[in-house]
Amino acid sequence: MKIYHHLDDFSRLPYAVVTSGTFDGVHLGHQRILTRLKEIAQKNRGQTVVLTFWPHPRLVLYPEDNSLKLLNTFEEKAELIKEQGIQHLVRIPFTREFSNLSSEEFITRILVQTIGTKKLVIGYDHRFGHNREGSFEELKTNGPRYGFDVEEIPRQDVDHVTVSSTKIRQALEQGDISSANQLLGKPYLLTGRVIKGDKIGRLIGFPTANLEIDSQHKLVPADGIYAVTVVYGTNTFGGMLYIGYRPTIGGNQKSIEVNIFNFAKDIYGETLTLYLHALIRKDTKFNDLEHLRLQLEQDKVEAIRILKMD
Repeated sequence: MKIYHHLDDFSRLPYAVVTSGTFDGVHLGHQRILTRLKEIAQKNRGQTVVLTFWPHPRLVLYPEDNSLKLLNTFEEKAELIKEQGIQHLVRIPFTREFSNLSSEEFITRILVQTIGTKKLVIGYDHRFGHNREGSFEELKTNGPRYGFDVEEIPRQDVDHVTVSSTKIRQALEQGDISSANQLLGKPYLLTGRVIKGDKIGRLIGFPTANLEIDSQHKLVPADGIYAVTVVYGTNTFGGMLYIGYRPTIGGNQKSIEVNIFNFAKDIYGETLTLYLHALIRKDTKFNDLEHLRLQLEQDKVEAIRILKMD
């Protein structure tokens, strides 16, 4: 998949099959759109193009609102879209100036002149342009005039079991990783850089890699212990992820740290990708480190069971 960080980098295609949106999470509803994109492209010997906006429009239009947490960084989203078999991903820098672009300008300047759209696939109730004035009806009306057809994915397909990024965020914030993963169609992922910690985990036999998450806007799930798989380079390991304030030792800063099974390498400064499979338990304050150690032994057994490791 080719990634373009600005529209000026894109060369107009002879037959582009296009969709656009934020695609936060690349969840089952998004995947339905991307699957349809590929079906049409294959039938017409075209190429698939996803237009996505970054930063997320809400972060630009409402900078004082800090409530929005995203399911993906741009890099995570790009990787997930690549996994869906898309050929071109165009990152449109979302600015206040861009937000003033009318729906007519979006159609002519971007869809037609820049991309070469022959078929546009959109999700149910998709809106675009200044003040979200553009609609499926407008696209349907103007499409033939500009030489492209438009197809709207039915609501029941896009909102499969009421899939929405908002619902996934709510599940993660409640620690309901099972529901979130079901709606995503895959395990939720966290990407972070390994930083130095205070090495308390090592003292009790559970050394951890402390993570600094890539983006301040990335949603970190509810506090607790999670069964995870950890990708480091080309290798994958089982592990336990801890999210919380470490109440047993009187911590006052949120910690995100992972105990990687059968792993003993110095990886400070390296990047890890974690896939969260299940919540083992919520965060708990123990009387002392020995009681914590005993609980972690049980947590590891449960993580191994969940991950179906030998």
